[in-house]
Amino acid sequence: MLETSGLACERGGLRLFSDIALSLRPGGLLRLRGANGTGKTTLLRTLAGLTRPAEGTIRWNGREVDADYRRQMLFIGHAPALKDELTVLENLSFALRLSDVAATAAAIERALEQLGIARLANLPARYLSQGQRRRASLARLPLSMHIPLWLLDEPFAALDVEGIDRLAELCTAHLAGGGMLVLTSHQDVVIDSAVALSVALGN
Repeated sequence: MLETSGLACERGGLRLFSDIALSLRPGGLLRLRGANGTGKTTLLRTLAGLTRPAEGTIRWNGREVDADYRRQMLFIGHAPALKDELTVLENLSFALRLSDVAATAAAIERALEQLGIARLANLPARYLSQGQRRRASLARLPLSMHIPLWLLDEPFAALDVEGIDRLAELCTAHLAGGGMLVLTSHQDVVIDSAVALSVALGN
């Protein structure tokens, strides 16, 4: 379970939000909403341990977050974070190694198929469209179903209708298996969840 209490964050000396209290249990979906600049990405990065809060605490299964928490969490940012000189397959394999996720060649091929980019496996990332880059970045998800908590920043951005449907199916499957999901999105995509929560920043 993911919990926060009294969470506050600042950027450039400006307080973005204060006193954020969250509680997310297995199967739960949390959407972070708000206008640009209200701190959605900052909050997501704080939950991922990439930004330090100005105040408050983050707890995972009742304990303050530590190295064990980071092994049970997957963060995918708004930028695809692909190396242009590497192929789609090489980029995915590299990202999996960084996350300490073991996957067979067959599993990686299936993941690319699930995102609809198997035919692009050997294409250098520099030749991908923005939508294809997004799919390549998200191809980690089918191989990360065992990771309890997903933190996704604008995952539907640049995706076409088919890509949105594929991602929504992956998210629904993760939640149905007892996973948890926190995301930011300007698109109100339907994702089935046992418990769906929403936090609006900047109000």
